[in-house]
Amino acid sequence: MSIADNLKRIKKELGDDVTLVAVSKYSSDEEVQEAYDAGHRDFGENKAQDVAARKERFPEDVRWHFIGHLQRNKVKYIAPFIHMIHSVDSLRLLKEINKRAKNENRVIPCTLQMHIAKESSKFGLDREELNEILSNEQVGAFENVAICGLMGMATNTDKEPVIRSEFQELKALYDNLKEKNHPLLEVDTLSMGMSQDYKIALECGTDMVRIGSAVFKS
Repeated sequence: MSIADNLKRIKKELGDDVTLVAVSKYSSDEEVQEAYDAGHRDFGENKAQDVAARKERFPEDVRWHFIGHLQRNKVKYIAPFIHMIHSVDSLRLLKEINKRAKNENRVIPCTLQMHIAKESSKFGLDREELNEILSNEQVGAFENVAICGLMGMATNTDKEPVIRSEFQELKALYDNLKEKNHPLLEVDTLSMGMSQDYKIALECGTDMVRIGSAVFKS
């Protein structure tokens, strides 16, 4: 199937209420262009300098999402244009994003990355660290970031009950934050689900999926 066919099939599965971020980090410009020509506009990258360079080669209406681990000294490369940062995993990073966004006179939407997988190699906050960020007075003064929800990556396993349990845990936490109407949060985004597990994430109530190979592989 072509990239356009893959997009059509996946978007039909997702419905109108779930945003598809096509993960283009391993794809060529030609493949990204094919997706663009099919009408897709949301693309995900995980290296700051790569997405900054790629942005220059594509039209202004592309919405670039940063989905990888972000080092503080790389924020400057993406602050002028990035549509959303999915992977905020520390107060220090959030502070740097706010600083760089202020320099650009813009507000950058962010999701806080939670560590839900059994793998220690994955990044993310635990609940205590999440609470520390949400109760920090500094965060309340940040005017150039919008914390709009949570992101998480499930364990890389073929055991569906494990994946489902992790997604359900993240969804419950997301719902709890939404119900509490926290003054620091504009909760409308739950970013979970990738090529191998997005159907489970969809069943668990995700708002946004990050899919690469299922879009770009024939």
